[in-house]
Amino acid sequence: MKSKGFHWAGLCFAVAMVIMFQACDKETVVVEEKTPPKEVTTTKAAVNEVITVVDRPAVTERNDYYVSNREPLAPSVLIKLPVGSVEADGWLLSYLERQRNGLTGNLGKISAWLQKNDNAWLSDDGKGKWGWEELPYWLKGYGNIGYLLNDAEMIAETKIWIEGALNSQRENGDFGPVHHAGGGRDYWGNMIMLYCLQSYYEYTGDQRVLDLMTKYFKYQLTVPDEKFLTAYWQRIRGGDNLHSAMWLYNRTGDAWLLDLAKKIHRNTADWTSRGHDRGIIKCRKHKRSGTEWPEWFGDQIDWHNVNHAQCFREPAQFYLLSRDPKDLQATYDNFKIIRDYFGQVPGGMFGGDENCRPGYDDPRQGIETCGIVEQMNSNEHLLRITGDTFWADHCEEVAFNTYPASTMADFKSLHYLTSPNMVVCDQKNHAPGIDNRGPFLIMNPFSSRCCQHNHAQGWPYFVENLWMATPDNGVCAVMYSASSVKVKVGDGTEVRIIEQSNYPFEEQIRFVVKTPKALCFPLYLRIPGWCENASVRINNSKVSADLTAGKFIRIERTWKAGDVVTLDVPMQTKVRTWAKNHNSVSVDYGPLTFSLKIKENYVKFDSVETAIHDSKWQKGADTANWPSWEIRPASAWNYGLLLNINKPELSFKLSKKPWPADNFPFTTDSMPLVMTAKAVKIPEWSLDEHGLCAELQDSPVQSNQPIETVELIPMGAARLRISAFPVIGNDANAKKWRESEPPAEYEMVVPTSKQQPATWHYTFEKPAGGWFKSDFDCKGWKQGKGMFGTKGTPNVRVGTEWNGSDIWMRREFKLDSITPDLKLAIFYDEDAKVYINGVLALEVKGYTTDYAIKTMSEAAFKSLYQGSNTIAVHCKNTTGGQGIDVGVAGVVKYDKFGF
Repeated sequence: MKSKGFHWAGLCFAVAMVIMFQACDKETVVVEEKTPPKEVTTTKAAVNEVITVVDRPAVTERNDYYVSNREPLAPSVLIKLPVGSVEADGWLLSYLERQRNGLTGNLGKISAWLQKNDNAWLSDDGKGKWGWEELPYWLKGYGNIGYLLNDAEMIAETKIWIEGALNSQRENGDFGPVHHAGGGRDYWGNMIMLYCLQSYYEYTGDQRVLDLMTKYFKYQLTVPDEKFLTAYWQRIRGGDNLHSAMWLYNRTGDAWLLDLAKKIHRNTADWTSRGHDRGIIKCRKHKRSGTEWPEWFGDQIDWHNVNHAQCFREPAQFYLLSRDPKDLQATYDNFKIIRDYFGQVPGGMFGGDENCRPGYDDPRQGIETCGIVEQMNSNEHLLRITGDTFWADHCEEVAFNTYPASTMADFKSLHYLTSPNMVVCDQKNHAPGIDNRGPFLIMNPFSSRCCQHNHAQGWPYFVENLWMATPDNGVCAVMYSASSVKVKVGDGTEVRIIEQSNYPFEEQIRFVVKTPKALCFPLYLRIPGWCENASVRINNSKVSADLTAGKFIRIERTWKAGDVVTLDVPMQTKVRTWAKNHNSVSVDYGPLTFSLKIKENYVKFDSVETAIHDSKWQKGADTANWPSWEIRPASAWNYGLLLNINKPELSFKLSKKPWPADNFPFTTDSMPLVMTAKAVKIPEWSLDEHGLCAELQDSPVQSNQPIETVELIPMGAARLRISAFPVIGNDANAKKWRESEPPAEYEMVVPTSKQQPATWHYTFEKPAGGWFKSDFDCKGWKQGKGMFGTKGTPNVRVGTEWNGSDIWMRREFKLDSITPDLKLAIFYDEDAKVYINGVLALEVKGYTTDYAIKTMSEAAFKSLYQGSNTIAVHCKNTTGGQGIDVGVAGVVKYDKFGF
């Protein structure tokens, strides 16, 4: 079986391609097309038709109509078409429309970072309260959706921000908001805006974009190295700056831009390096308690999940200038390293949570929505650079299986983290099970300020990269979805090709050629790496060619209006075994991975109350129209699969359902493909102490439960899912599953203000000594209802405003009984000390984003009385929002499965 893991054949091909690129020069290299490589099948159906199967388009020519790499850059293998050349259809068009009608299209009305008042992106001097990455993150997707849908309102809104960026350029050439970090100017936000400007230029041809970029890059060239890309984010992500410099070079030919490219590369974090000391790795670093730091952890310069998905490609981008095979190899190696240790899971991504942590590599670990769309963008870049079909296969794998589950189907909210094994999407704090403290799993429209804005680029960029031009004045369908492309080919005539298919949910893709005259040009179609028996028909006549998986079929012929090419990509059920992840298995059907169908129970919540701590929204935004959603399981999920040992693919039966009337196949009710399989519950597999799907254990697994028939659905349609399954065994090798400690559920014995606002005595002035003791006289203090804090702090329901640095609070509470499971329920922002009956019960640093359950000190617990008790609190705040509230909780039950 061909694995969907790391593409070693692609790697070998890439090295060979590097050697060819170094030798290729349009003026000096002659390729005899009549003598194709031995592995290529060639047929001549007529004098005007030549069909070959190739690893990639040849680079011995340069496209006459679309911007390609100039010398001395390595020649372009595949060439991005201008924005608007490709139009979406089918389910992909439905996605763009849902984005427009959902969060992407309305974020300008609700996100604080997108308000025009006091926005640094619209100021002349680069100053303003709002102005960093959020605006250009959003605009990358919002503007391009407007262009793709030809939506006048969205295009007009985009133009406001584009004009703001163009008008912000200062005399020295710098532009945009002025930020300083790490001892120098922070260029990160500008790197994103350059993407927006490039798309705008492709759509309009506005010369001002080239003028701005030329002046800006001349300015960057004057900045001393010691002050260039100094801060963390821009240093790690310098590859985006490099891409834009090369983009401009290919349009102007200014040789000094190559000097800038070298400067950007040498000041960007070294993504080619290995064997670092941990101190050089600047991302937040954690490992599993009780384990040692592995030696391999030093083989990446950064382990932040988004950084890796976005930046692992930088050496390949610089390879275009260096032509050093080691640079291209480094990108392939980076991809392999992170997946060897954190990506032994289905769906194409890896377990990064916020930062990849040694010891946390289970399929229940997540990836940021930012990481998903940045991985897709990286794949699209690398596909153009290398022509390696591996990157197209991988982009589809991520787009079809991981990305759809990161958002609600209506695209009105999203969550920060998405996992292959995800059985709860709630507002609870699951740290340290995941590397984020707070409500990072709930679907919230206001949370996750980076993902909230950045997710918008995923689908429009995917649309734009479905089709690419080729060096021989042809066109290539590199990824598949219903769409159409307008492209100049052959002698420069513009043709339109309509792609008709419900791929990846069906196996046939039809291409209808619309041309104003008979025209000779090459059409390339990718043969997916997972497809073993692809076939092509032209006007219903089968093409005789060896369509090898992972290659392109090149059809050069004189095309006439109405010609139809049909590509059949038979999909087979295949089972992958993840040996490095407890011998778990996943099930594929073509490019789709299947997950257990879990009944999803959606529960609505107030988005303001469930937002992450740094969330912000515009004053006057109607938050009631933008609720949050918990998704809880309403059916069992703790199944292991029964497999046919010799032929595991025979363990599954595929059924096809009618195509959904709303043209949207990514929900549990609308998916058009369903598998059935035999499975057995594993009673001991439940939620763990962190409230997450407990980690996998070694397969095969023992279970004495009855055999059941379960349904599996496409992974992208399952927002709750088990995608990496244990395998049930009955022989001596089967192991008993060790039961997890399930999460505790609590009821409030002494209510917090969330349930019943209590009256506290409080003061903002430092009180006399002994203020926390039971017999302290606080009659001179003020009285007010909890919670104490400032409005706008996430999850803070202000009963009494506190906006100073310190607050001291006291109240009495009664206990009817004292049970051994009593704990403190506390919300704090920031540092707090809690006393019970004059005894220090708890001291905490930092902040929470929701109420946390904390164990009180043994001395404080022993001080509790049946009857009246005193609680005293001191909280100190230094920056940002603030809030403090305390109650007492008791354990009431264990919720083992999240129901």
